[in-house]
Parts: sequence; C-alpha cells; structure tokens
Amino acid sequence: MATTAYDIIKRPVITEQSMEQTEMKRYTFEVAKSANKIEIAKAVEEIFGVKVVKVNTLNMQGKEKRTGAYPKGRRPSWKKAVVTLSEDSKTIEFFEGMV
Repeated sequence: MATTAYDIIKRPVITEQSMEQTEMKRYTFEVAKSANKIEIAKAVEEIFGVKVVKVNTLNMQGKEKRTGAYPKGRRPSWKKAVVTLSEDSKTIEFFEGMV
C-alpha cells in the first residue's frame, strides 16, 4: 500500500517546549511508527513547502494508567519527530499564532 505524506505526518505536538523551539525553526510532529527520517523529511517538505535540514526521531513509550482496582492499562506508544528547517526556509504557518 502506498503511503502519502498525510499518512506519515499524523499531527503536530503542541507543548510549551515545542513552541519555544519554533523560534529556532524546529517543529515537532507525531508520525507513523513505521516512518523513517527520510520519509518524514520528504513528507514535511511536500505538505508545508519548506526545506528540511535535520530530523530527530524518538519512540515514545505509552504511559501506564489506572483502569480501576487491579488491571493497569496503557496508552498507546507513538513516534515523535523533531524537524529542523534551514535558515533561509520560510516558517510553517500552522504554528504562527500558537507562540
């Protein structure tokens, strides 16, 4: 099955730390677990029309949560990507009003 750029980039991660990094042209996204750095870079370039210099990925472990007395549940694990854009690249407009 062919994956599109929108299958690879699931959603942006909006946190205090990720919003501070937007000043340095670093943007954080939740991505597909099977995606590699090259696919993530191409997907961001295709969706937002920017130039990607570097991609860092992290596998985030799902947090353990209480579901009652005995059985403990777990939130799903997911993959996070921090994308760094080039200095001459434009910013991603989606994050503009968030800071």
